[in-house]
Amino acid sequence: MKHKTFTRGIHPSYNKGYTADKATQKARLPERVIIPLSQHIGAPCLALVKRGEAVVEGQKIGDVESFIAAPVHASISGVVKEIALHPHPGGSKVLSVVIDGDGEEKTWNPIREDSEIFAMKADEVRKCVREAGLVGLGGASFPTYVKFMPPKGGKVEAAILNGCECEPFLTADDRIMTEHPDKVLKGLKVIMAAVGASKGIVGVEDNKPAAIAALKSAAVDILPDVEIVLLETKYPQGAEKMLIEAILKREVPVGKLPLDVGVVVNNVGTAAAVYDALCLGKPVIERIVTVSGSGINTPGNFMVRVGTPFFELIGQAGGLATLPEGEEREVLNGGPMMGIAQRNLFAPVIKGTSGITVLAGKRVKPREHNACIRCASCVSVCPMGLMPYKIADMGRLEMVDDFKSWSGLACIECGCCSFVCPARRPLVQWIRVGKIKVRETARS
Repeated sequence: MKHKTFTRGIHPSYNKGYTADKATQKARLPERVIIPLSQHIGAPCLALVKRGEAVVEGQKIGDVESFIAAPVHASISGVVKEIALHPHPGGSKVLSVVIDGDGEEKTWNPIREDSEIFAMKADEVRKCVREAGLVGLGGASFPTYVKFMPPKGGKVEAAILNGCECEPFLTADDRIMTEHPDKVLKGLKVIMAAVGASKGIVGVEDNKPAAIAALKSAAVDILPDVEIVLLETKYPQGAEKMLIEAILKREVPVGKLPLDVGVVVNNVGTAAAVYDALCLGKPVIERIVTVSGSGINTPGNFMVRVGTPFFELIGQAGGLATLPEGEEREVLNGGPMMGIAQRNLFAPVIKGTSGITVLAGKRVKPREHNACIRCASCVSVCPMGLMPYKIADMGRLEMVDDFKSWSGLACIECGCCSFVCPARRPLVQWIRVGKIKVRETARS
């Protein structure tokens, strides 16, 4: 049977076998955490605590009044050691709250019954979700409560959960669907009520049979009308616009959001966290992280506290593999397609860290890219229907007006174009330069 999918895209080596069948382990409670005050799209938080102040697990330690923002919370109990600039897995240094733990661990008990949760009004759900610091846990990190606010006069027909996890190596979403399908579906039920959606859909790629079976079984008692849609395993199937195209055959216009076509999309991990926020009053202080790749001794899935340094979590996965002479490794925050290379393993796990991938292989002497041969390989795979070779050159040459007129801002930076380019041109990097120059021009 042919499953639903979107136009174009690629089929990289998925490498899910490292961790797909490995149950989630509870990571050790860290002795020290580094909590960045910016873990989301939008305005960074301001610290609400001071050096030397005692904090408890789940306490709000950073917030800001901006609309596009999400508060941050202490992931462990202890004392604030400092508030200073620290490495961020995004590649920069950001103001962070460092907490030395006291070894105590809080027990999160239910504060609401399911019947109470499902009866909550939309504004109450939004308030609880915002206070819990919820953002998209698939990696986008957009504040979740904002997604629960349909445009004035707009109507949301469908609430879609993204269970594709199309990025190679990562299996955190697979595990949460397999191990906690009840939380995922109860979270979807809350989302549907909050946005007024009549239809609930979970899109899952067909390489996750255990997750699909678990969701179908749990749906019988929780959400019998939910659609579990099987999708072709293809990258980037989990991108919002691709997901909507595959499932509903609707196109989200350039510059518009899913809400503009009557759809709201959330990650399956986000849905489970919505349920925890309402049932337990629990903010986002931990998440499942896949630690995988050929450069890891014992790949696995871990429930880990936000703020745990990468090196500590890698150590719990058996540490970095010893490499033969002539090989080297690369540590990524995320997967190999959209992940960010790490120069400092003191960077902490943040809300959007779905995986740590360690790649290892033969040391390749760097070489300059070749000239574009106009093969159009990048055009044939671009899921947005763009001309990457052209807009990349406009970005590289800082041709701002041309970059905008050729829809360079519509690029989702999935990396398909760079993946297939026979000339090894860094197309995504040049497109990012174009976007930066557009923003700089707008500010001047």
